[in-house]
This record gives sequence, C-alpha cells and structure tokens, in this order.
Amino acid sequence: MAEVSTARRGVNARSRRRLNVVRGVIFVVLGLFFLVPLYSMAEFTTRGAGAQAHRSLDAWRAIVSYPDLTRALLISLELAAITSIALLALLLPTLVWVRLRLPRLRRVIEFLCLLPLAIPAIVLVVGLAPIYLWVTYFFGDSSLTLAFAYAVLVLPYASRALDAGLSAIDVATLSEAARSLGAGWPTVIFRVIVPNMSGALLNAGLLSVALVLGEFTIASLLNYTNLQVAINMLGRENAGVSIAVALGSLLFAFVLLVAISVVGARRHGARTVEEG
Repeated sequence: MAEVSTARRGVNARSRRRLNVVRGVIFVVLGLFFLVPLYSMAEFTTRGAGAQAHRSLDAWRAIVSYPDLTRALLISLELAAITSIALLALLLPTLVWVRLRLPRLRRVIEFLCLLPLAIPAIVLVVGLAPIYLWVTYFFGDSSLTLAFAYAVLVLPYASRALDAGLSAIDVATLSEAARSLGAGWPTVIFRVIVPNMSGALLNAGLLSVALVLGEFTIASLLNYTNLQVAINMLGRENAGVSIAVALGSLLFAFVLLVAISVVGARRHGARTVEEG
C-alpha cells in the first residue's frame, strides 16, 4: 500500500509540473501577443528621422498642441458614463422583473439582448441612421447622443454579466422576504438585490466602459466625433502623434478599468465586513 501511495504521489507531482509548464507557456504566449504590439507602437512613436537618429519624445510632446484630442477624450468618457448608468438602470429592473414575474419571457429577452452580436456594425448603422434624424431633431447634434446606439451595442455583454449575477443569488427568496416586510419594488431591487450582486454590476460597467472607449465604426459612419474618430483623423496629418495618442488611450483605458475594479472590490469588501 505504501508503494502504491508513493507511486500515486509521484504521478500527481509529474501532472502538476506538466500543468505548470503548460500554464507558463500559455502565459508567455499571451503576454507576447499583447505586449509586442504595444512595444512596437512605443518604438514607432520615439523613432527619430534617419538611420542614425536618436530616440525622442517629440511625438508625445506634440499631443498637447491638438486640443481636439482632449475634447474627444472628454466626450468618450462622458459617453462611457452615460451609457453604463443608463443601461444598468434600465436593464437590471427588467431582468429582475422577468425572472420573478414573467419567467416565460426569459428566453425571448435573452434572444433580444444577444441579437446585436449577430448584426454587423455597418448593418446597425444603416438601421440607426433614420432613427438618428429624429434623435438629432429632439436632442440636438451632440456626440453624446451616441449613448443611444452604444446602449444597444453594449446590451449583449451587460445582459450576460447581470444574468450571471442574478443566477448566483436567490432572487425569489430575497424579494419575498423584503416584500413580506413591507418593502416596495424599488426598495427590493435597489436596496436588497443590488447590494448582493455588486460584482456583476461592476463587470457590466467595466465591459460598457471598455467598449465605448474603443468604439469607432458607428461614430464614424454617423459623422460624430469621439476619441477613436479623432485619432483616425489625426493619423492622416501626423502618424507618429496619432500612434502616441492611441497607445496613451490604451494605457489610460487600462488604468481606468483597473481603478474602477479596485474601488469596486474595496467597497464590496467593506460592505461584507460591515454585514459580518
């Protein structure tokens, strides 16, 4: 028996070593996949003119001479905030209500939420263009009206994140307990269910922010300006500066998403400690 257990431990140790090797290889390959393009962008933006030229940061210093980039960045950030808040405020009560009161419509709602994934962006623009004639008439010609289109674009990702969060908790029991104590439906949703799925809300918000900050096609075809459209227009004038802005926007989006994630995790941890 001792020999058998020793042999099993040896087999398990070899399996763990192989698994660690495979994980290391995958990590290195994925790291190179993401880091090599970023390094190439940084190398291009610091490349001087001529074969013997020294490295310089002229392309990065020139960013401040383009005020339209700052304006486009602010527009993209405002769009990200508006889209995330509006989508969560509309989608979460809908999913909760369907799960509690209309379970037969759950598959229909899932199909409608996932439908934008199956429709190419160019087709979405063709359908949205006539609608935006009315949007422009009622709300003006501001780039912030792109939030309507972006809410549709983000819908599949946010809906799956929220649905996973709702599946992880007993929504029916929580709602029945709150209702039996006299709570109304707004209180049930925003004071009982929402605190128990803060992780899902954070994931949906992160996905919304990431998609809005990187979106180009719809804004360009509808003749609106956001950060990606401004970078594309700048590329026709100065390729070095446009690549520098693109790299800076990637790093900025990464830092922003990490900051949102850390803040959300800290608040969830503090709430857990208080409840404990």
